[in-house]
Amino acid sequence: MTRYDQALARLGERGPGRMLPDLDRITALCALLADPQDTYPSIHVTGTNGKGSVVRMATRLLHELDLGVGTYTSPHLQDVRERLAAYGHLIPRDAFADQVELVDRLARLVDEPHEDRADHVTYFEFLTAMAFAWFAEVPVDVAVVEVGMGGRWDATNVVRGEVGVVTTIDRDHAELGDTPAAIAREKSGIIKPGSILVTGDQDAAVMSVLAQTAQAAGAEWWRAGEHFAVEDQQAGVGGQRLELRVGERVIDDIFLPALGDHQADNAAVALAAAAAFLGEAWDSVDDDLVRSALGGVRLPGRLEKVGSDPSVFIDGAHNPHGALAVADAIGRFVRPRSTILAFGCLRDKPPRQLLEALAPVVQHVVIAEPPAERATPLDEMVASAREVFAGTGIAVEAASSLDDAVELATGIAGPGDIVLATGSLYVAGAVRDRYLPVDETLHMVAPLDDGDDEEEHEPSDDPEFDEPF
Repeated sequence: MTRYDQALARLGERGPGRMLPDLDRITALCALLADPQDTYPSIHVTGTNGKGSVVRMATRLLHELDLGVGTYTSPHLQDVRERLAAYGHLIPRDAFADQVELVDRLARLVDEPHEDRADHVTYFEFLTAMAFAWFAEVPVDVAVVEVGMGGRWDATNVVRGEVGVVTTIDRDHAELGDTPAAIAREKSGIIKPGSILVTGDQDAAVMSVLAQTAQAAGAEWWRAGEHFAVEDQQAGVGGQRLELRVGERVIDDIFLPALGDHQADNAAVALAAAAAFLGEAWDSVDDDLVRSALGGVRLPGRLEKVGSDPSVFIDGAHNPHGALAVADAIGRFVRPRSTILAFGCLRDKPPRQLLEALAPVVQHVVIAEPPAERATPLDEMVASAREVFAGTGIAVEAASSLDDAVELATGIAGPGDIVLATGSLYVAGAVRDRYLPVDETLHMVAPLDDGDDEEEHEPSDDPEFDEPF
């Protein structure tokens, strides 16, 4: 067993999925690491949908300025190393193992006073501490950090957060509240005193919560539609052409290789976040640099085409708001003859509402359980699907595995049809792995560097130093 395999096993012992509503363990762990998260400024991103896309877009924009950017995202689709990147590259396997060994020694010290394993450092807290320590070691000039869940009690909420970003808020995790306003109260917990708050489009109740929190923190508030906006949008082949505004400045002819109105909105939020972080330096950023940065963005698992003949798209949409955005994007940007849906979701998600959101663009449905312990039982999802599509003439079939569901869906698809695999990030990741295995795809995505600065920016000579963006 390699050191990397041993590191994965040691991390896995922490048990993914366990969350505790406090910052005690991550605060203690970071203190033992000499608070690495305080050694660099950060852009902290929360919200219900769009967090990962905004993080990747903001990363690309700042990297294009020759800043050393550390990027922390969650969850991963195929490889846990996707969560930790610096200078546009995934953490090397050797560096990953080094960080696990370091953090494990200190995590055991944090665990020691607690006999109950339920009070020990969690999987996510462990990974978060690894990321912060690695960013300080590299070192980076700025970290772009995605919240895992919520905000106030999320392990990432020990960062400095000079810029806090809140993408569109809607209902998702029951633990955060049952109304958008309640969820906003949790997510607005990332707003730091004296920071700049950048927010996407929100409903009135959410805006009220954000206004109160921003005022209490003395934060400057940049709002979508007022301080920044998508001024124009035109669908194109493989993406869309945008005109974005930040303040009084308008940048046109931006090609974004991502589908959907929601991705145009995410691009505007990311550009505003980058401008907020740069301050006066934003005025000297060339328009062509912005065009180049956003034109090179890659968004794995976000209505991503992973297969051809027939075309196979994956999306990690796992709540009704995200599913509605996917359906809209397919109708406006992809416009297939018909869509064969390969669907599966987790137990804490509403299969009926997800399927209702997707229904307007679906002509055939294949249901399978995602490859996850928390998968919704197959019979429950099939029952929901048959209720949603009753009387429509749309067939609903069950498959014994996700792999079988994809086989069935691709076999049904004819010329001009697409297969859409969605309902969970587990679905998107597993289908991506089928078409674009990790060993290939981590080397196939577009590099951030233009080639000239590669030696200057690489913090490692490891041949596995992969390029994720």
